[in-house]
Amino acid sequence: MGLLAEARGLVELPRLLMRSPWLVREPRGDGRPVLVLPGYGAGDASTFVLRSYLRFLGYDARGWILGRNSGDVPLLLPRVVDAVDTLARETRRRVTLVGWSLGGYLAREAARERPEHVPLVVTMGSPVVGGPKYTLVADAYRRAGVDLDALEVQIAARDVVPLRARIVAIFSRTDGVVAWRACIDRAGETVEHVEVTTTHLGLGFSPEVYAIIARRMAGTA
Repeated sequence: MGLLAEARGLVELPRLLMRSPWLVREPRGDGRPVLVLPGYGAGDASTFVLRSYLRFLGYDARGWILGRNSGDVPLLLPRVVDAVDTLARETRRRVTLVGWSLGGYLAREAARERPEHVPLVVTMGSPVVGGPKYTLVADAYRRAGVDLDALEVQIAARDVVPLRARIVAIFSRTDGVVAWRACIDRAGETVEHVEVTTTHLGLGFSPEVYAIIARRMAGTA
């Protein structure tokens, strides 16, 4: 039923076009670098529209250029950290991270590793509790031999090192892929939870989500 319900997220694309006159009036950016991370199984093509909007606002929005998000966090996290280091060095500015689903989890953990480089992380439907355990891909991980209970403990253990970056966690109770409660970070002291009404797919194209990102990045709300 989750995937069937996710088809409703396709309505966000025409809504995004209809609300574009409203979105172009959102606060302008300051040219800072923004690294946008895709969700599980997706690549930079999935975040093209969001990156285009952020560039329109005046940010230096870039894709992660790491191909498809395989879901292999131990492999991907060091690469994301390297990308943050490189972008910070090239631009001589701190880097904002925006991540969709698993991309948001990777963004948070990269910020935990590099607090000096990352002042702000925006996550969209990101499972920060349990990893894949409370998502539609849980069975796929189990079939691959992953102990999801042990993985949940490992993920929670990382909270020993507190997040210093400001976190804006966007979630939806109608998310058909990630259980919304898994998006709620009860350990982080710098986390702001923002609820929207859309599907997991719709999070990447929702005009309300785009407005939230624009306003939080500009520091106006």
